[in-house]
Amino acid sequence: MRIRIIKPGLLSTIQDMGRSAYLSQAVPVSGAMDSLSARIANCAIGNADDAAVIEFTYAGAELVTETDLLIAYAGDGAILSLAVGDIPCERPVFIPAGSTIKLVNNPSGSRTYLAIAGGFDVPEILGSRSTYTRAVIGGYNGRQLQAGDVLNSIDQLSSTAKNILKMLHGDYPDYPNWSLARQLLLPTDKKAIRVVRAHEFSWFDKASTDAFLSTPYTLSLRSDRMGYLLEGTAINREVNTELLSTAVTPGTIQVTGSGSMVLLMADCQTTGGYPRIAQVALVDMPLCGQLKPGDAIYFYAIIRQEAEMLYIEQEKKLLKLANTVNSKFL
Repeated sequence: MRIRIIKPGLLSTIQDMGRSAYLSQAVPVSGAMDSLSARIANCAIGNADDAAVIEFTYAGAELVTETDLLIAYAGDGAILSLAVGDIPCERPVFIPAGSTIKLVNNPSGSRTYLAIAGGFDVPEILGSRSTYTRAVIGGYNGRQLQAGDVLNSIDQLSSTAKNILKMLHGDYPDYPNWSLARQLLLPTDKKAIRVVRAHEFSWFDKASTDAFLSTPYTLSLRSDRMGYLLEGTAINREVNTELLSTAVTPGTIQVTGSGSMVLLMADCQTTGGYPRIAQVALVDMPLCGQLKPGDAIYFYAIIRQEAEMLYIEQEKKLLKLANTVNSKFL
């Protein structure tokens, strides 16, 4: 299966679940900003969780199918559309060769993930196909996609994908009447972000920590895949001890010397010298991945054990979804 990029959009890159095995060597995780949407798209067509997908930022991209395709997409940044109408999300869709797919704006979020049966065939670098543009590694030649790029799928399809293709081969496009209902895996309030207090939480005065857990913070225009600068009530320190460079990871919220906060995201560094006020619960990182400049969010604290249980419960649901899709096409 093969597609060609006509218009790349604002920022389109190949991503998967990232490269977490090289943090000790200062290699960022990278990977999908909204891992849940990427996994749902892969699950719908029988791919492995970590199959490479295209991460589109906002709308404006356009591509043409050079062969027949089996695809699925998920996310809130755009709606995929054909000449005959919109393509439904979160389910397998057969699209014949010669079709033009356009990404139309969806104001609900910022990122959309396109999966193709087998996953996109790009080299695996340090255990991942994810693009890290700052170091020019991974993905398609280590860079964002450009007009004229041709992307192939991995030839070896799962038995689920093969059986879906046997069922979907007629109409334009052809798809089943079910979907994976990603929204049921997300909290109702998508602007309320659960956090666990970090090691240096007690370094900040009570007025600041109270404000952190009760007032809104807005994403600055100075936000990217490395991190989001948060605008709102300044955070004041009581403890002025210098912090040696220490471990950080996507979801870490650091407080800068000026009292502003930075929420680290997929392409963040692996260590940092700013004190950490909180860590976003892993299950809420997909919510953060869909934020855009101007969005206002709230933080509220939970304990580490609750964050772990929320993660375990979500993983159980995702496993059940994958098993259901696979059993449906035995």
